[in-house]
Amino acid sequence: MRTREFAGTPVGAVGLGCMGMSWAYTESERDDAASVALIREALDLGVTFLDTAQPYGDGHNETLVGRALAGRRDEAVVATKTGLVVESAATGKIVRRGTPEHARASAEDSLRRLGTDVIDLYYLHRVDPDVALADTWGAMAELVAEGKVRRLGLSEVSVAQASEAHAIHPVAAVQSELSLWTRDATGAHGGSAGALPGDASGGQGPGDVVGWCAANGAAFVPFSPLGRGFLTGTVTSAEFEDTDFRGGNPRFQQDALKANLRIVDVVKAVAERHGATPAQVAIAWTLAQGEHVIPIPGTKKRRYLRDNAGAAGLDLTGADLAELDGVPAPVGGRY
Repeated sequence: MRTREFAGTPVGAVGLGCMGMSWAYTESERDDAASVALIREALDLGVTFLDTAQPYGDGHNETLVGRALAGRRDEAVVATKTGLVVESAATGKIVRRGTPEHARASAEDSLRRLGTDVIDLYYLHRVDPDVALADTWGAMAELVAEGKVRRLGLSEVSVAQASEAHAIHPVAAVQSELSLWTRDATGAHGGSAGALPGDASGGQGPGDVVGWCAANGAAFVPFSPLGRGFLTGTVTSAEFEDTDFRGGNPRFQQDALKANLRIVDVVKAVAERHGATPAQVAIAWTLAQGEHVIPIPGTKKRRYLRDNAGAAGLDLTGADLAELDGVPAPVGGRY
């Protein structure tokens, strides 16, 4: 697989989001043994940039990743996060917690679950509006000084927040949603409204975070580059399991979903020209947003892992990108 640089380290140009192996999507298909095998195959394919977090299954996902990396830890760059806490496993309620004490304690918990002595990339999952960003970020920087964390990152922040943190300690990566139907992080608008409550953008958009990362030597890490599976063309019905996050998502309600298939039609047309899959085109579009961009599509299925990894070798033309840039705005907010 082609590689890209993360903080001076080559990693696979396409990474792996591990969340869905434990939580949020079609939980009846959860299979820990299969997920361990998938992560190990990912390493074999050159997919070495792995993403997890404590809330994904209330610790389950970190434990799963740690199990998969036993004996192969040095082959992966592992990212996990602090700042969100599962308040109720029964209801799935998650709250923000950005206190310095929590940042330190959750790092220790993550190290234990991952079975490692250092976290390669430690993100602030969401900024806590009740705690000064400088306080949270300062505590995270202390973990770097102590050797428990190598690099720090931010998730779903504005340019202003990234700049504030960067002035205190270098921001190595910013993770935000980016795909053909969610482009807020490029400074664009149009149908992707619906930020999580408490986000500092106040509905005005975060600014060009992708550009900020390029200018400041940080990686930009798109999550959900496949639009939560929609851009693959395999989601044509609004029927989901009760525990599937998409069942309550505005874009996946039947009328919105039907309207949004216009986006998929364009992706399919480009894919057909290249002899590729819609998933590969959608991921390749994110890769084309800059050499510092490292998307992390998630999957529980090994055939999709191979498909996603193949996107690293797909070169879209200028005409392809213009056509994809012109897809209709999505119907429905992202949350």
